[in-house]
Amino acid sequence: MDSRGCGILLPVFSLPSPYGIGTLGKEAFAFIDFLERGRQKYWQILPVGPTSYGDSPYQSYSIYAGNPYFIDLDLLAEEGLLKEEELPQKEPSEKIDYEKLYLTRYGILKCAFKRFDRKDKQFLAFLKQEEEWIEDYALFMSLKDANEGKSWNLWENPYRDRTKEGLASAGKEFQEEILFWEFLQYKFFQQWKAVKKYANEKGIKIIGDIPIYVAYDSVDVWAAPQYYELDEEKNPVNVAGCPPDGFSATGQLWGNPLYNWEFMKKEDYAWWVRRLRSATTMYDIVRIDHFRGFESYFAIPFGSETAAEGTWRKGPGMELFHAVEKQLGKKELIAEDLGYLTPQVEKLLKDSGYPGMKLLQFAFDSREAGNYLPHHYVKNSVVYIGTHDNDTALGWVDALTYRDVKAMLAYLNLDNDRDIVWKLIRIAMGTVCNTAIFMMQDLLELGSEARINTPSTLGKNWRWRMKEEVLSETLADKLAELVRMYERC
Repeated sequence: MDSRGCGILLPVFSLPSPYGIGTLGKEAFAFIDFLERGRQKYWQILPVGPTSYGDSPYQSYSIYAGNPYFIDLDLLAEEGLLKEEELPQKEPSEKIDYEKLYLTRYGILKCAFKRFDRKDKQFLAFLKQEEEWIEDYALFMSLKDANEGKSWNLWENPYRDRTKEGLASAGKEFQEEILFWEFLQYKFFQQWKAVKKYANEKGIKIIGDIPIYVAYDSVDVWAAPQYYELDEEKNPVNVAGCPPDGFSATGQLWGNPLYNWEFMKKEDYAWWVRRLRSATTMYDIVRIDHFRGFESYFAIPFGSETAAEGTWRKGPGMELFHAVEKQLGKKELIAEDLGYLTPQVEKLLKDSGYPGMKLLQFAFDSREAGNYLPHHYVKNSVVYIGTHDNDTALGWVDALTYRDVKAMLAYLNLDNDRDIVWKLIRIAMGTVCNTAIFMMQDLLELGSEARINTPSTLGKNWRWRMKEEVLSETLADKLAELVRMYERC
C-alpha cells in the first residue's frame, strides 16, 4: 500500500442476494465490477469465519474455516448439486435473519452433499492441503451438533478432553457428519478463490480482517488448549476486553480467553505463524484487529460482570512480528490501532512498519481520546470516516453535539453541514494517507438504520444488507472522478 489508492468496506454478508444473506455468487462479482468502474483498488471485508453466539464475525468457531452461509446456492444448483425446488423461497430483505438461516440453510446444504462425489479428486486434494486444521474442525462441528450446540466445555468425556480413545470413537461414529462439514469448507473455498481471482484480475486487492483473539467455544481452544490461559478444568483464568472509556462506563467485556504468551514464545510463535500464513494466503492484505493488544493487553478475571476490574499486562511486542517475518517474509498488514495510544503502542506501530488507521469521526468527536485531526495524518496509514464499529457518517453527524458540529465545520472551513457525507469523503480522499477506505453505507448516504455493529450490544448487529439496485454506474463514475481528482489511481 505504498502508492495512493482507495477502496470500499463491505462485508460479504451485506451483499445483495435472494436467499437472506450475502454470498460468494454473482453479486460478489457484480460488486467487483462496480469497484473496477469506480477505479477502486481495494475491497475490504470483515472476518468470514463461521459465527457463533451473537452472530459476530469476530467470534468464530474456527480461525481457518469459512462461513457456510456464504456458499452460493445458485452455483450449487448450476453444478447439479441442488434442484430448483430445493432452493429457498426468494425473499430479498434488508436485514439478515440468523435464526432462520440456522434452522433452514444446513438442511439445503445437506441435499447438495448427498449428490456430491466424495471421491472427487479435487476434494481429496483440498483435504490433504488443509489437513492441519480441517479434520479437527469437522469433528468439532459434528460433536457440537450431537451435543445440541452446547459449548465444548459442557460436553461429556471422552469428547470434552479429546482422549485418544474418544477421538478414535468419534471419527467412526460421526464419519458421515465429518464429511459433510469438510464438503462445506471445500465449496466455500472453491467459491472464495473464484471471487478473489476475479478481483485480482481486475487489479483489485482484497483486504481481509482477523480478530486478535479467538472464541472460547471454538475448535482452536478445544483442540489446542495449551495456547491459552486456562485452569486445570480448562476454564479461562482471565478474559479479554477494554477498560472503561467515554463510550462505556464499565468498559467492554469480550470474554475471549487470553493467550499463553510464554508458551507461544517457547515455540517461536509458531501458532501465529500458521495463522498469518493462512490469512495472507487467503487475502491480499490483512488487517489485524486490536493491534495495541500485542504491546499491552487488558486482562479481566473470568467471571467478572464488567471490564472495570481488569488490569493491563505486557504483550509480546516486536518479538512476535520478528518471528513472523523471519518465517514468512514481509507481508502486507494493516494495524488496527484505534483508541487511546500510549507512547509504547506508537513505538510498536512505528517499529513494525505497518500502516495504522485514522478515523475522521474520532477527529471531531469530543468524547474520543487521542488526536485524529487530519493535519496529523501520515502517508503510511489508512483513513476512514468510520468503520463497522461506528455509526454511519450521517448517523454520526446527527448525533454530534452542537459544539462538536460547529468545531468540525470551522476546521473544514464549511458554512453548513448540507451534503456533509460527500464533503467528508472528499476530505478523506484529499488527505496525505496512502489509502482511503469508505463504508458502502456512507457512499449511499444512509443513516443509523444501516449501522453494522454497536459494540457491547447483542441482537441487532451484523444484519445490514445492501439493495441490488444501488450499485449504479452514476455512483461508480462519481467515485472514479474523485479518484482522478485526488490522484488515487
